[in-house]
Amino acid sequence: MADQDSRLYLRSLLSLILGVGCYALLGGALLYVLRRKRRAGAVAEEEEEQVSEKTLLIKEMGDQSVSLMKLETEVATDKNLTTGQDMELEENGSKPQEIDEDLHSRQLAVYGRETMRRLFASNVLISGLNGLGSEIAKNIVLAGVKSLTLHDEADVEIWDLSSNFFFSEDDIGKNRALACVQKLHDLNNNVMISTITDKLSKEHLSKFQAVVFTDASLEETIEYDEFCHNHQPPIAFIKSEVRGLFGSVFCDFGPEFTVFDVDGEEPHTGIVASISNDNPAAVYCIDDERLEFQDGDLVIFSEVDGMNELNDGKPRKVKNVRPYSFTLEEDTTNFGRYERGGIVTQVKLPKVLQFKPLKVALKEPGDFLLSDFSKYDRSPLLHLAFQALEKFRCDLGRFPVSGSEEDAQRLIDLVTNINLNLGEGKLEKIDHKLLQHFASGSRAILNPMAAMFGGIVGQEVVKACSGKFHPLFQFFYFDSVESLPVEPLDADDLKPLNCRYDAQISVFGSKLQKKLEEAKVFMVGSGALGCEFLKNLTLMGACCGQNGKLTLTDDDVIEKSNLSRQFLFRDWNIGQAKSTVAAASASLINPAIHVEALQNRASPETEDVFNDAFWESLSVVINALDNVNARMYMDMRCVYFQKPLLESGTLGAKCNTQMVIPHLTENYGASRDPPEKQAPMCTVHSFPHNIDHCLNWARSEFEGLFEKTPSEVNNFLSNPVQYGLSMRSSGDAQARDLLERVYECLEKERCETFQDCIKWARLKFEDYFANRVKQLTFTFPEDSITSTGTPFWSAPKRFPRPLQFSSSDPGHLQLIMAASILRAESFGISVPDWGKNPKMLAVVVDSVVISDFEPKKDAKILTDETATTLTAASIDDADVIEDLITKLEACAKRLPPGFQMNPIHFEKDDDTNYHMDFIAGLANMRARNYSIPEVDKLKAKFIAGRIIPAIATSTALATGLVCLELYKVLSGGHKREDYRNTFANLALPLFSIAEPVAPKEIKHRDMKWTVWDRWIIEGNLTLRELLKWLSDKGLNAYSISCGTSLLYNSLFTRHSDRLEKKIVDLAREVAKVEVPTYRRHLDVVVACEDDEDNDIDVPLISIYFR
Repeated sequence: MADQDSRLYLRSLLSLILGVGCYALLGGALLYVLRRKRRAGAVAEEEEEQVSEKTLLIKEMGDQSVSLMKLETEVATDKNLTTGQDMELEENGSKPQEIDEDLHSRQLAVYGRETMRRLFASNVLISGLNGLGSEIAKNIVLAGVKSLTLHDEADVEIWDLSSNFFFSEDDIGKNRALACVQKLHDLNNNVMISTITDKLSKEHLSKFQAVVFTDASLEETIEYDEFCHNHQPPIAFIKSEVRGLFGSVFCDFGPEFTVFDVDGEEPHTGIVASISNDNPAAVYCIDDERLEFQDGDLVIFSEVDGMNELNDGKPRKVKNVRPYSFTLEEDTTNFGRYERGGIVTQVKLPKVLQFKPLKVALKEPGDFLLSDFSKYDRSPLLHLAFQALEKFRCDLGRFPVSGSEEDAQRLIDLVTNINLNLGEGKLEKIDHKLLQHFASGSRAILNPMAAMFGGIVGQEVVKACSGKFHPLFQFFYFDSVESLPVEPLDADDLKPLNCRYDAQISVFGSKLQKKLEEAKVFMVGSGALGCEFLKNLTLMGACCGQNGKLTLTDDDVIEKSNLSRQFLFRDWNIGQAKSTVAAASASLINPAIHVEALQNRASPETEDVFNDAFWESLSVVINALDNVNARMYMDMRCVYFQKPLLESGTLGAKCNTQMVIPHLTENYGASRDPPEKQAPMCTVHSFPHNIDHCLNWARSEFEGLFEKTPSEVNNFLSNPVQYGLSMRSSGDAQARDLLERVYECLEKERCETFQDCIKWARLKFEDYFANRVKQLTFTFPEDSITSTGTPFWSAPKRFPRPLQFSSSDPGHLQLIMAASILRAESFGISVPDWGKNPKMLAVVVDSVVISDFEPKKDAKILTDETATTLTAASIDDADVIEDLITKLEACAKRLPPGFQMNPIHFEKDDDTNYHMDFIAGLANMRARNYSIPEVDKLKAKFIAGRIIPAIATSTALATGLVCLELYKVLSGGHKREDYRNTFANLALPLFSIAEPVAPKEIKHRDMKWTVWDRWIIEGNLTLRELLKWLSDKGLNAYSISCGTSLLYNSLFTRHSDRLEKKIVDLAREVAKVEVPTYRRHLDVVVACEDDEDNDIDVPLISIYFR
């Protein structure tokens, strides 16, 4: 049969060569044969090695060798059969697309598998590949749908280059849809991209789950929407437009659309402390965490002892919700008496929405989704303005001319007429100035607006395809007229220059365009936010002038998980520096951009790179960071150098932006979120009551076993004498603990073969999940009573049960496999092929002898919730340490020369390294001990890997909003009331836009200052002269410091000797501060009181001594 297949293959190959005349194909076939031959040789060598391994194993196992050999044969047969079936499925195309968890892990953390599966099965149409259409397409492709069809009959114009990052000057004259195809495909080659370049018919729409229109006439969209609304099943219809600084979205998902998950949040839970036998029943929960329930929520109960009637899974309504209690709309008078335990969990019910078709909704729009409450009356007017613009275009066949008063008046008249026809629903007042701005910029699609609305509409498409999150219902209007320059714009300044920025010039004028091009921008971070910002800046023309410059820095490298959001990167860039690749990609979008890519972390250590001259040259700073510490540092530097900072961040479907403007707004560090609540150590280690506790413990054990202990072993082996001296010097419980770990690893539990690793893993299983639990329940039996007379095992504590190991339990065996492989890696032991085969591994595991366990009567188990270490100090620590050092020195002599262990650093995003297999398995076994619901490996990765949920849509929204603020910063002259901070949640959807908070002002006498002020003193002052300078202002300085050192304190009499010394000399002597040659000044922090002994916070003082 094999020979026949080979002959058929060669005959087909020869026919193809003769028919096509392609000599390269013959070369390829020969190469295929050569590869096959080489592979056969390699397999033979591998098989030889495996035989040696198996022979060794058989010798060691004795009687069990026969069963192992039999199993090996069965497994090999199964493997061949499985491989053949998989190949057949793939060839037939019947195998469903798998979710690549490495690629989509951050998105999975937001959506979950079911939503992703629905997305992967969805077909979407976008009509209109202008700047807005391209942004929507980018976000949909990154999210991952089955197919995306692009419709556009128009060709690329130079006007399009300022908003569509897929287009280049070479694309001018080409069809817009066709020009986007390849670059969209490069973003995600799992999405099928197709085009329609002629007129779209209603019949075209039938195969799609969602359709989006960005550039169709109102008449056409009404017709398309009616078809979609009445189609069975309904097709989700979205119409969106961006007109200058104005935008709109309309959604119609059909007569009845079911939302499966309204907000995407995990159901809230509480741990029950007591339930009364009343009507209504009063429920009290433990005060570990505040309840997040709301009146009217439905909840279910589980694990309630005594009042078992509540464990029936029936949803019950709650009311009178307080931080730790609520009442239940249930008569529990005749229920059993509550004893202990119980979990109460929120029930999230689907919601059905009834959408109106566009034709009806235009006349009966209902409530508009508000974003900025200072503009609460804007949406009704913009609802009319967009209709009037459609009428204008229909009548004249064009958009209003930018700066034309005549065209603006014509549009105002159209709005007035539409308003008059509304009858009782007409608007009382029409803002003519607003409509003039609307008319003047209506032809332009600005990149920041396109990015913002691309994020919003992209998310609505995901909702339409999956039922995840609440859709926009039904109209949303937005404007950012405050982004316009403060000075009135001259019509001549708005005229096109026949350049790629003409659309932007038609809104802001050529003067602001020049400022954008000459800007000097410092952007920190080139991840998801950074990629979006880079794309926006290049399209806006920022830093593209002769004197403009964008400095981009990021010390990170590209990983696979980045590719689902960080769209400037491709899979062949994995491992390369983010900033370098991002800068190169930006240059392809707009070759004129002047960008310097650095790999320096912005921190105190790099202030020689980002020095005073660098900071003083900047126009603005943009943060694209993912951690608070880096944000705080950048905020501090911006305050110091008086530079505007544009801040933003995302978390799943949520995003926020904050404008930090010198002297106008508070700085980023003025307000901080409270720190996350940490579970007490005793809870994590002995009394877990949720899966987070189990996973945190498992992550800690991973790091202890495979990273910290091997590193400590290497520290000892590299210099045993010095290590011993260090431990003797410490002489505490921590030193004793470290030595015990090292000795245990090198002597008691040292592994030399893979069988040793399996034995170690099996014994660890017994220790973790049987022996420790037996000890705990021996020390604290189920009926234990505390000193106050309450049950020891009361909520939130859960009484544990030991596990009985079984090699037939997949969870048990998978954990042993992961632990064995990681142990082997840390000892540099090769893993045989059979070590990854469950059936063969089970044979070896079952041969491990397990000793009986006897609980200790004097065991100490930590129950103090305030304790920070598990190791208790002992009076004989020094003796134990000395004994351990002696044993270790003897042990080191028995090790092979040059022996070192391999510390394993946790890496969550590699599913082949067994890190998450070990952590998830360890956590789930612990969860079984305590009857806590287990989680799959993906959910375990989110929690243990501390993965930040992230999606492209919220990132696009945030960066679009920030770039609207960038216009204001570079234009200059704007008041605080013109700037906007934003919090948005695309899941709800919710937009909360407000002006920034002013900085806190401090007053003293006739002076006032804020965090933005810095007092500058010229001259090389002595300490006495500085005190006099402050005294003249009515300020009595009692403490002066430089860095972390105290230069002067009025309480220390010896400091009077320093009064005649120069401040700079004192800083050099006391603080060891050498002012760099590039810096002219020294900064000191002064603490002062007024004459009434009230503390006064004074600004930082800079002494310019050079």
